[in-house]
Amino acid sequence: MVPMRNAFKYIERLIDRLTMAFNVIGTVLILALMVLINADVIGRSIFLSPISGVPELVSLSIVAIVFLQVAQAFRMGRFTRTDALLNALERRVPRVRAGLELIFCAAGLYIIAVLLSASYPLFTKAFERGTFVGTVGDFIAPVWPVKLVIVIGCAMLILQLALSAIRAATGLWTGTRADPVEGGHDPV
Repeated sequence: MVPMRNAFKYIERLIDRLTMAFNVIGTVLILALMVLINADVIGRSIFLSPISGVPELVSLSIVAIVFLQVAQAFRMGRFTRTDALLNALERRVPRVRAGLELIFCAAGLYIIAVLLSASYPLFTKAFERGTFVGTVGDFIAPVWPVKLVIVIGCAMLILQLALSAIRAATGLWTGTRADPVEGGHDPV
């Protein structure tokens, strides 16, 4: 049983590090976007010369940022939901809380799997056809990198949801809760 637990902890740490790496990339993209927008504003106001393609890059970047950071947001417990009922259940009937958490994760897995299965063909189509945004002769940017980020972001969220579902199933079975951030077990 201990080797199995150690293997799970190793896989969990690996997925968490990957999730954090994508989160950092998203943060760097936010910073780059801020620099680009400020340079465009300065170029427009002072030099009367805007930077070509800023609106297109902003719209693509926002989507990329969301999908780069969504798995980390889930991992850190920052998804929008009401925890008042779950916290009350945790104190009184911890296994019910774990069961509800398992249902939440299963529903999330299903929804994100559907999103992933719908996004992958869009990525391959954009890659094969060389789809781009912008105006030829002024500015063009390929769309496929953002479509790839959507696919990767969905896959990372599926992995985080699966880890959380395993923790919830363990809590349902044992009456303990594994803290997703710290990795320790707390009695529920």
